[in-house]
Amino acid sequence: MTEQKHPIYKPFSRREMLGACKCGFGSMAFASLFGSILPSCSGASSGQTDFMNHLSNGPKAPGLIPKAKSIIFLYMDGGVSQVDSFDPKPRLEKENGEDPTSKFKVDATQFGNVGKILKSPWTFKKYGESGMEVSELFPHIATCVDDMALVRSMVSNFPEHTNANYFLHTGSGLQGRPSMGAWMNYGLGSENNNLPGYVLLDGGLIPPGGLDNFKNGFLPAAFQASILRPGATPLANVRPIDSIAGIQDEKLAFMKRRDQNLLSKLGPADEIESAISNYELAYKMQSSIPELTEFSAESEATKKLYGLDSADPFTRSYAAQCLLARRLVERGVRFIELTCPQTNGSDRWDQHANLKIGHENNARAVDQPIAGLLKDLKLRGLLDETLVVWSGEFGRTPFAQGNDGRDHNPSAFSMWMAGAGVKGGTVFGTTDEYGYRVVDNPVTIHDLHATMLHLLGIDHKQLTFRFGGRDFRLTDVHGNVVKDILA
Repeated sequence: MTEQKHPIYKPFSRREMLGACKCGFGSMAFASLFGSILPSCSGASSGQTDFMNHLSNGPKAPGLIPKAKSIIFLYMDGGVSQVDSFDPKPRLEKENGEDPTSKFKVDATQFGNVGKILKSPWTFKKYGESGMEVSELFPHIATCVDDMALVRSMVSNFPEHTNANYFLHTGSGLQGRPSMGAWMNYGLGSENNNLPGYVLLDGGLIPPGGLDNFKNGFLPAAFQASILRPGATPLANVRPIDSIAGIQDEKLAFMKRRDQNLLSKLGPADEIESAISNYELAYKMQSSIPELTEFSAESEATKKLYGLDSADPFTRSYAAQCLLARRLVERGVRFIELTCPQTNGSDRWDQHANLKIGHENNARAVDQPIAGLLKDLKLRGLLDETLVVWSGEFGRTPFAQGNDGRDHNPSAFSMWMAGAGVKGGTVFGTTDEYGYRVVDNPVTIHDLHATMLHLLGIDHKQLTFRFGGRDFRLTDVHGNVVKDILA
C-alpha cells in the first residue's frame, strides 16, 4: 500500500507558486500609484533595494544632508572655447599669429590642421563683487557671477565628440551606461507623481552619440529621460484622442491586468514592470504636461526677463526651455537637462572655422535666457535648493585650426555651477598662460559627478547597482567631491 502524504507537503512548481502569490502584484501597483504618501525608501545607496520601491515616483531619502532638491544641467553641446568665454589669456593677444610649436608642445589634434596662436576676438571684463572675469560674449550671465562657482580646470579623457559626450553624461566613454540623470532619478526619484524624475528638453540638436547620452543603460527602463519640447506639442500623443468618456481608463486597466497576469507567470521582469510604471505615468502626464507647458499665467516681466520677447528666434527658443526648466523644478522634477538650439550657420559650439560668427550666434541664443533663469530662481527662493550646472564636453585649442577656428581640446575647459550649496563668486583651478593645459587643481568628469551627487545628498561611492556580477556606480572607481567650490 502506497503511503499518502498530507497535501501540505506537496511541493509547488514555480508556476504554481507565482500563481498563488499573484495578489501581491496589486500592492506593487498600489506603491506605484501612491508612492509619495508611503514612507520614503532609504535605498538610494544600494542596488539591492526592492525593485518596485525604486519604480515608485515618490522621493527617496538621501544618505547625506542635501543642499539641492533638483539639478538643471545646461549642456553646451560641441565644446565652448574656454579662452573666449571664462578663462582670459593676455598672452594669446601678445603672441597672436606666432607658431605655437615654438612656444609649447602641441598635442595631436582631431583634424591635424594646426594654425597660428589665435587671440580671442572678444574682450574680458571684471564683474560683481568677486571681480570674476567674463568675456563680452556673455554680458547677461556676467551679471550673475556672484552666485556662480567657476571651475577653469576641467579635463576630459576624450578628444572626440561621441566618446566625450558619453563620458560627460554617463561617466564612461563607451556606449550603454546609465546617464547621470538616470542615476539621480534612480537614487532619489521625483517629488511629483504626475511628472518624470528626469526630463530632457530638446532644443533641436541631439548631440553626437544620440539618445544613448540620456538613457537608463542597465538601470530599470523607468529611469531614462523623458524628452519634452517647449511649445504646443511638447510630447507626442500628450492630448487624449479618445472621445468616449472613461474609455482611456478602461484601456489602461486592461493593459495593467494583462501585464500583471504575465508577471504572475514570469516573475519580476524590468521590461514589464517598467512598462506598467510608464503607462501609468504617461496617463498622468496627459493632464500635467499641457498645464506645465502653457506660459499664459507667467507675467510679461518674467517672459521679458528670459528673452521670450527677443527679436532673435533662437534666443526665444532657448528662453522657452529655461522657463520650462524653472516650471519643472517648481513641480519637483529631479533632473532637467537642456540641449542647444539650432542657430543659423552654426554647428553647436563646435567652431572649427568661423569662430567669431559661430560663438556669437550660440552665445546670443543662450546668454539672456540663462541669466533670466538664475535671476528668476533666486527671486522665487528656488536657487537655494536648485543646482544649475553649465558645461560642454571639452574645450578648444588656443591656436587656430586653419585660420579662424579652434580644434578640440580635452586638456582644459571651463565649467560653472550656481545655486544650492555653491560658494558664489569663486574661481577654482588654473590653466597655463595659453589656456591649453590645466596646471593647478584639475577637476575630472568623475569629480563633477561626485560633487553633483553630494549636493543632492548622495555619497557617490554608495549609489550602486549590481549588473553583470559587479556593483557599478556613476563615478566608476574614481571621483572626489570638489569641496573648495561648496559653501
